[in-house]
Amino acid sequence: MQDKDMVSDVLSMVNASLSNYAKAIAEAENSQLRQTLIQIRNSDEQFQFQLSQKAIQKGFYQPAKQADQSAIQQYRSQLGQ
Repeated sequence: MQDKDMVSDVLSMVNASLSNYAKAIAEAENSQLRQTLIQIRNSDEQFQFQLSQKAIQKGFYQPAKQADQSAIQQYRSQLGQ
């Protein structure tokens, strides 16, 4: 397995975990459990960001172009913000 494939697999797994943490946090009634899940999620988000930055640096991943201000404003107005 090549480095690019391994990085892609790890990013996919972390992204899936982040979705699952969001669901668990929303449903957690116990405040200690909720805080623990939030801390784990925050740590995973930081790891995901760092790994994605490395993937970009190594040319494994090409992010989408940044949206221009007019597109951002258009979406904000559609969302009522």
